Amino acid sequence: MAKTATKSPKKSAAKSVAKPAVKSAVKPAAKTVARPAAKATARPVAKGKAKSAKKPAVKLSMLKPSVNNMTVRVFARAAGLDAAETDAWGHTRSPEFTARNPSHLTPMIEDKGLPRGVLWESCAIMQYLANKHGLEKFYPKSPAKRAMVDSAMFYLVGTLYPYVARATYPLLGFPQYAGEVGHSDAHPDKKSEAQKAAMAAIAEPLEIFHSFFRNGKPFIGGKHPSIADIRLAATLEFLAVIDYPLPKWAKEYMATIEKKLGKAYAEPAGDVRGYIAHVRSQATA
Repeated sequence: MAKTATKSPKKSAAKSVAKPAVKSAVKPAAKTVARPAAKATARPVAKGKAKSAKKPAVKLSMLKPSVNNMTVRVFARAAGLDAAETDAWGHTRSPEFTARNPSHLTPMIEDKGLPRGVLWESCAIMQYLANKHGLEKFYPKSPAKRAMVDSAMFYLVGTLYPYVARATYPLLGFPQYAGEVGHSDAHPDKKSEAQKAAMAAIAEPLEIFHSFFRNGKPFIGGKHPSIADIRLAATLEFLAVIDYPLPKWAKEYMATIEKKLGKAYAEPAGDVRGYIAHVRSQATA
């Protein structure tokens, strides 16, 4: 889940993708013998073009600096979904937003097929869209393979990400979670100790992703990045803000995912990296 920061770098306008119109490549035939032949060939061509041009639409509210939001932005692009993105920075607490989404969290998709019309939490969104559109290469149907992808994602959000958040949020300027040292009135030394403890704790779950979930494979999903791989790679992007010494395998893993997914990964990652660069420049100014 994403926590909303108080200040915005730059607001961006919502993106919209125009759907290409389908034009018939076949001119009307003369009223002679050619008419039946033209009728027979024209329909399949037009139908085929219409089917390939149409993409499932996704209405997505997101925050560009967030790796949780980056996850769904990468997935939507990699899966070939037609994502209409709305930058919700500064608006997640508005009455209009909370009327639809009382948790005020992003990323959030809107879909009439959902019981309440909206869905938040990055992993749940990817699971839903993969199931709805039959995207097996990202989320396998085999119960055993799917269980491993689910386990990797739940282990990430339950164990690895809390460490990453405690280690990076203080520098990113994101609000920390109630009940934790970083959110309290504790002395700055105590907050610094807690941050360093979180940084030290990252190594163990990170190694588990390498040795257990990947287990010699290029990705958790095997030969192709799964939704768990997208979630993990995005999470690791935040570690740049604290100059975390990623092991060699993790650097290669992230580079391989970006190469495999191309612009689908690089464009949303660029927003996160840009925000991190901005934060670091402010810290050193």
